[in-house]
Amino acid sequence: MSDIPANLIPIPATQAAPSQRVRSYWGSVWNRLRYDYVTLFCLALIILIVLSAVFAPWLAPMDPDKSSMANRLRPIFHPKYFLGTDEQGRDLLSRMLYGGRVSLLMGIMPVVLATTIGGLFGVVAGYYGGKVNMVIMRTMDVFFAFPSVLLAVAISGSLGGGITNQMLTLTVVLIPPLCRVAETATSQVRTMDFVDAARASGASTASIISTHVLINILSPVLVYASTLVSVSIILASGLSFLGLGVSPPTADWGLMLSTLRQSIYVEPLVTAVPGVAILITSIAFNLVSDGLRQAMDVKA
Repeated sequence: MSDIPANLIPIPATQAAPSQRVRSYWGSVWNRLRYDYVTLFCLALIILIVLSAVFAPWLAPMDPDKSSMANRLRPIFHPKYFLGTDEQGRDLLSRMLYGGRVSLLMGIMPVVLATTIGGLFGVVAGYYGGKVNMVIMRTMDVFFAFPSVLLAVAISGSLGGGITNQMLTLTVVLIPPLCRVAETATSQVRTMDFVDAARASGASTASIISTHVLINILSPVLVYASTLVSVSIILASGLSFLGLGVSPPTADWGLMLSTLRQSIYVEPLVTAVPGVAILITSIAFNLVSDGLRQAMDVKA
């Protein structure tokens, strides 16, 4: 055995290098995300806001629509009213809890609908290309010609107020940018080798899109959609502030900010409460989307 070179001597099984466990893509995403404490804190804050809105009937200390002119504009930290009262003497904490339902609904649902519709149009335009791409994307360019706020005001003014019309308005405004992101990502994926191999093997178009395209464009589309939640909340609050959103006495952060603005010189802290809620919620969603973008940018 002494004449056998050392590099030809077989390694015993007990000395073999241990195999390394390969993480999946989503496992790598979670591994990065769990050490991002800012993102986790903001995510916990969002969950807390959502839960407080969902359980508003049990958490609200008073009827949010019950007015009392004798108790109007009570200050913050009042013994009976923790966040004070509004211009009609309604408990502001109760209205904030119920208002979070409408504001979060207007922030999340339009993004979900716009992601579904805009993503579908973007995938079709990016995969087929040619005239199909031209028709879809030139139609989207028409909406891009108008600023988002101006387009939202114009559509909402034409449709009128109400939760349904406000949701429809925000969905229409958010479809074009999501369609553009999905179209760009699909155009890049459809030229890759694994898509050509699937096409050459006789796979159907529906199979290629569902198996190879959607899974590869999911990351950029979801990351971009998460950034639009805060935009949707701000747009919805702006429409309500202008009187183009929900109708009184429905509690909504934007509408509350509008009705309280006349009392800013009497109780400025009470007036700022809805605005602070909008600010904190929007920043939390923005920071979560930034953390999600960094976590999903995994270089394998």
